[in-house]
Amino acid sequence: MRIPFLSLFIVSPFDGLQEHAEKVKECAWAFQQAIECHVTDKCQTFEELRQEVIRLEEEADVIKRRIRGHIPKGTLMPVDKFQLFMYLREQDSVLDAVEDCLDWISYRTEPGIPPELEKDFFLFVDAVVDPIEELSLMVSEARKYFKTYSDKQRKVVKDIIRTLRKQEHDADKLEDAIKRKVFNLGTDPITVFQMVRLAENIGSVADHAENAGDMMRAMIAK
Repeated sequence: MRIPFLSLFIVSPFDGLQEHAEKVKECAWAFQQAIECHVTDKCQTFEELRQEVIRLEEEADVIKRRIRGHIPKGTLMPVDKFQLFMYLREQDSVLDAVEDCLDWISYRTEPGIPPELEKDFFLFVDAVVDPIEELSLMVSEARKYFKTYSDKQRKVVKDIIRTLRKQEHDADKLEDAIKRKVFNLGTDPITVFQMVRLAENIGSVADHAENAGDMMRAMIAK
């Protein structure tokens, strides 16, 4: 008989993972607002939103350190501690990628994005935020699975992981489309470089969300 995962802890590590995932979701909302602010060049609060992302990332780091420091040495676990930490690393990398995106934007004093790309970037950011929001749901449903080991609940988690993969694939297609469009704008080289790099940075947010899903899939594997 398998011992319920969460019963092995005074404080469940999934409580911390859920708390961390909620910070990631909060960060995604601030990130979305910051990008929209930058794209339209009509918003004066980009720096405030960037600082909000930095604050949330710091709060998430505190949660991450707490999770790593509260698994008692020698505790028996039906999943490898390394897998748990790898999952946490990927979920945390979503925050790092979001911060990198906004930092990259801040390096250039001239705000805004070429008008021809505005709609594309709006759609792209929306596509990237979708898998971030799925992370919180995935952790919540995984918590339920490790309490019961129900096959039905395991399927729920696997379905969310499949959704994450599809969302990341959709985001990849939008990233490629933006790059192709940028290279055919006939604009200056600095703008081309900035837009291509920004698209890659935004795309990496979804990449890490998908990686987190892959790690969760390994954790629930029989």
